[in-house]
Amino acid sequence: MKICNTWMVVSFSAFAFVALTGCVQYPTERQSVVDLRPQISFRFDAADARLNDARVLVDGLDSGRLGDFVDGKGALRVLSGPHAVQVISGSEVLFSERAYLGDGVARPFNVK
Repeated sequence: MKICNTWMVVSFSAFAFVALTGCVQYPTERQSVVDLRPQISFRFDAADARLNDARVLVDGLDSGRLGDFVDGKGALRVLSGPHAVQVISGSEVLFSERAYLGDGVARPFNVK
């Protein structure tokens, strides 16, 4: 009888140990990547359809519609360094500026 009780105590202790170790949450490591590339956005009269459809050129490369990069709603990420930023509508240059953009900078340009 004493052997049976001892066996039950040992079995119960082993079961409790296994059950409790399964409930332990081990520490986890969380990693994330921060994007520090500079951001370019534009301030302009969004009611003007011609401006919304104007094209943005960065260093001579077409980067999309001006309406996609409205300050506070969207931004164009570029590499750090000097850039030539232009906004064109057809053959007309609406905006042209050279700027140095460093890491983590969010630069809005005013287009009139």
